[in-house]
Amino acid sequence: MQYIGIDLGTSSVKLLLMQADGVVLSSVSKEYPVCFPKPGWSEQNPQDWLRQTLVGLGELLATEHANKSLIGGIGIGGQMHGLVALDQNDQVIRPAILWNDGRTEQETEFLNTQIGIKQLSAYTGNIAFAGFTAPKILWMKKHEPERFEAVRKIMLPKDYLVYMLTGAFTTDVSDASGMLLLDVKNRRWSDKMLEICGIHKEMLPEVRESYDISGYLKTEILESLGLRGRIAVVAGAGDNAAAAIGTGTVENGSCNISIGTSGTVFIASDTFRIGENNAIHVFGHANGRYHLMGCMLSAASCLKWWQEDVLNTKDYQGEQKEIKGLGDNPVYFLPYLMGERSPHNDPNIRGAFLGLRMDTTRAQMMEAVLEGVAFALKDSLEIARSLGIVISKTKLCGGGAKSPVWQEILANILDLNVELLEAEEGPALGGAILAAVACGEYATVEDAARAVVKVKKTIFPRKELVDVYQKKYQAFRRLYPALKGIL
Repeated sequence: MQYIGIDLGTSSVKLLLMQADGVVLSSVSKEYPVCFPKPGWSEQNPQDWLRQTLVGLGELLATEHANKSLIGGIGIGGQMHGLVALDQNDQVIRPAILWNDGRTEQETEFLNTQIGIKQLSAYTGNIAFAGFTAPKILWMKKHEPERFEAVRKIMLPKDYLVYMLTGAFTTDVSDASGMLLLDVKNRRWSDKMLEICGIHKEMLPEVRESYDISGYLKTEILESLGLRGRIAVVAGAGDNAAAAIGTGTVENGSCNISIGTSGTVFIASDTFRIGENNAIHVFGHANGRYHLMGCMLSAASCLKWWQEDVLNTKDYQGEQKEIKGLGDNPVYFLPYLMGERSPHNDPNIRGAFLGLRMDTTRAQMMEAVLEGVAFALKDSLEIARSLGIVISKTKLCGGGAKSPVWQEILANILDLNVELLEAEEGPALGGAILAAVACGEYATVEDAARAVVKVKKTIFPRKELVDVYQKKYQAFRRLYPALKGIL
């Protein structure tokens, strides 16, 4: 059999075709625009997602390795936290408000101070962050009351795709965990949070596990793609949980670090546990259990900004060739270009270079950017370690993972064995694996991950550099409190 995995990203949708044994046969990618109507706002038209996904499916099934008679199922991993609102006719009411939208500062403050962090944590296991869905609902209720009154269905981006492809109004635990509407520990909607947001349960999708079948492709879509029979579409997962499946991060204590537009530290956990001050998230995992996650808003995007927008070059390899990664760089970089989520939960903090001198070089500033992102990831990793979780290695994925210099810096700053994968396909591969599990190719998600995911190389930390970077990290930790309210 063959399985299709879909990654509904922020700038494009990626689709891949996977054999039952995990071999990726082909892939396609289709882009769509992001709209920034006001400073700090970020929106998309959900119909663009559907349109480009259907075009991508057609192209994928037309590739030479595709066998339409063998397509068993489809799994989708998607950008989290976005607010998609439909009316009684299933029409999109307003552009989707995305995960990186920062308009909900007041709503987030209301939830964390008026409702209270202790209560939010009791209701959901998490506290409010500006990117989460619940603050977006409160914003819409306050600023667009007529539109809000017309809302009949509230869903997440990838769940909109599932709904339009199958007619099934469902979500999965991992994605729903990031809405601040789900009682994560008990894997069900929180009645208290629904009451706070002024919505009722009928407006929300049915909650399922990621590997459960939500429905089957509609007849008209089957016919348009030249398919026959019943093609299962599973509930899928939030992009980070889907990527974790695609990297084999499924066993208790296993870790995956992703350096994409944003950066994440993802740690699988068999049990539900909350970090100090809720500084990192506790969400459901796509394997049916839980995970801890720290998310920084600007990771590889910091490097892209510095290199392409400031230095005006795309020669990434050339710009990094003079970097030694010895921990002796006197320059510091705070990677808060869009505010920050984990662990600071501060949409107003901004990025900065510190320690500049007349003899500071271009290479030192580049190195500071790489180190700054790694230090910010370490903030979340150390919170997980404080809970007693032993973490000795991590998978590494995302665009930033392709930099050999950054791989070495991460290994030494994080004090982890960094594992690179033979096939780094991210959430799309995770979606395909979930579809294979749902259709009976594998008994469990863990079995599938062990069979599919292969490590090609491991970067080991160097003890002497770990010690040097630990001292620099302690200095880095003092910078955010010192500059809060100034930047």
